[in-house]
Amino acid sequence: MVDTMALPLPFGRASRTPRPSAQHPAAGLPADDEVLLDAPDDRLGPALVAAGQGSHRTAADLLAATRAHRRWEDRDRYVLRLAAFARSRPEWVQDWYAAAPDDPDVLLLRAQLAVDHAWRSPARAELLRGVSPLITAAARADDRDPVPWRLALDHARGSRAGHTYFGELWEAALRRAPLHYGCHVAALRYLASSWHGSHRECLDFADRAAQDSPADSLVQALPARAALAYLHDGCGPGVPPERLHAAADRAVALSARFPAADPWPAAVRNKLTYVLVELGRWDDALDQLRLIGPYATSYPWSRFAEDPLSRFLEVRHQVRRHVGSVTAPERSGHPPGGRAGRAGRRDH
Repeated sequence: MVDTMALPLPFGRASRTPRPSAQHPAAGLPADDEVLLDAPDDRLGPALVAAGQGSHRTAADLLAATRAHRRWEDRDRYVLRLAAFARSRPEWVQDWYAAAPDDPDVLLLRAQLAVDHAWRSPARAELLRGVSPLITAAARADDRDPVPWRLALDHARGSRAGHTYFGELWEAALRRAPLHYGCHVAALRYLASSWHGSHRECLDFADRAAQDSPADSLVQALPARAALAYLHDGCGPGVPPERLHAAADRAVALSARFPAADPWPAAVRNKLTYVLVELGRWDDALDQLRLIGPYATSYPWSRFAEDPLSRFLEVRHQVRRHVGSVTAPERSGHPPGGRAGRAGRRDH
């Protein structure tokens, strides 16, 4: 079972003061009409094009390569995106399964599609019971693969499975890939659901996972994801602001390890930008927007608007206005490299 005991955090109360900006707030940002939503990378793009033409071969090669080289994070992201595409164009997946019914990659994709379908139904719990054999088949097809176990954790949350069963699934996932970010996110979501939104416990879980992971692991972004849920829910008692800032600091440090304007870390950076805006850290948010470049992601902006791209652009304009509104005298006298002022939760 997951140990979610509260742990003392190694972070002190950092001083965050506005830093001088040598650039205009718009510098380094692409024009609005250059921003893309959920743009695929150069490996996923051809697979989606081929699938649109009715061929599964490129997608099959892509997923087979992720499995052969144990690129589990890529595999998880690609399966989610391919399944999302297949919801409206399923023929190529059906043809793939008919041609290779024992292929671990198509078995995983079919399981993801089934979970997605059940999740959107009012009869979710009942439908998910029928999905279990598909997840089991995907897990047995390649025992090294942690992605079916991420699906199993999602399934446990949707079917309201008990903590004992969840703990067994979690331990199985960790044995395969102890740093797999997708499984950690699935576990965090399950715990939030089973604890009815108890943010302190979720932050405890996320902090402990991050403390036990290397500095370049995506798990470093897990506390910021827990902070996002806390801020989105309207906050609440029991979580000191220092914990939220510490979570953001971890994700800022992780983001700095990735190249700028790259679709791969865009999901982490989009969520981090939301957290930084909510914490009033406008300069840090602008830094992330420059690193995001043209790569907006639906999540988290779809939580606040039917048009996530428009919402992303609105937030981007808001951050630029806040940074640009700080006058030169206000900026002077502060050492470079400081953080944006600690302002309360902002309405954006």
